[in-house]
Amino acid sequence: MKYIFCIFIFLLIHTFQVLAQQQSRIQSTVDLENVTGPGMEKNNFIPGEKMVFQVYYGPLNAGKVDTYLTVDTFRNRQVYYAEAVVRTTGLADKLYKIRDMYGGYFDPETLLPLKSIRDISEGNYKKHNIVEYNHDSLKAYSSESGEHEIPANIRDMVSVFYYVRTIEYDTMKYDDIIHINTFFDDELFPFDMRFRGRETIKTRGGTFSCIKLVPFVEPGRIFKKEDDMTLWFSDDANHVPIRGKFDLIVGSVKCDLIQYDGLKY
Repeated sequence: MKYIFCIFIFLLIHTFQVLAQQQSRIQSTVDLENVTGPGMEKNNFIPGEKMVFQVYYGPLNAGKVDTYLTVDTFRNRQVYYAEAVVRTTGLADKLYKIRDMYGGYFDPETLLPLKSIRDISEGNYKKHNIVEYNHDSLKAYSSESGEHEIPANIRDMVSVFYYVRTIEYDTMKYDDIIHINTFFDDELFPFDMRFRGRETIKTRGGTFSCIKLVPFVEPGRIFKKEDDMTLWFSDDANHVPIRGKFDLIVGSVKCDLIQYDGLKY
């Protein structure tokens, strides 16, 4: 459940305003107005892109996540770096305080992860882990658990968000399956999704024509059905996340885009 929730959070919660008590660690010295590099020009997002989503549990405001896309240098070359800062708010913050940071360096051309960072504070639970990826040898190196074998084209929690936005949905048919492998919490997880056509939805931010994706989830303790999670992305050149929804056995969680800045188109 923690894995699915974290993927859900990152896919659907981008940010625009990093809160004072949870400032992003991104300190880019690059001129984001003119940055370019191998692969960057073909992508439908650019450094400097920011969004904010509100997380709801039923009618209650439950949290926010702050993220930002920039460029940085890794292994002597220019790459993307994205960071998300997750925090609970209101009653949820009093019941179970969350202050999580997820960071990721990834290749601008392949969008494959190069380095993942997790800084977790959830109630009394704390965790810090760094994973580096070698896609030539198909190895991942975790600071917590050591070396792992990985398949080709593995994604991490950060890079999968951007990869999903670059998929060509116009050629898909209803119920086509998108197969994605991810590495999270030092384990391999499938993150397969079904394409469910297009819908127009209304949010606090307006009315949007959207691409609808339904990830496979496991029925049981958390979900009743395998299609109880739904993601909506804007049906335009940017493919930004507009809404995500969990239909849980014990209620419903929803994330809505409420602000954005720095989109490419």
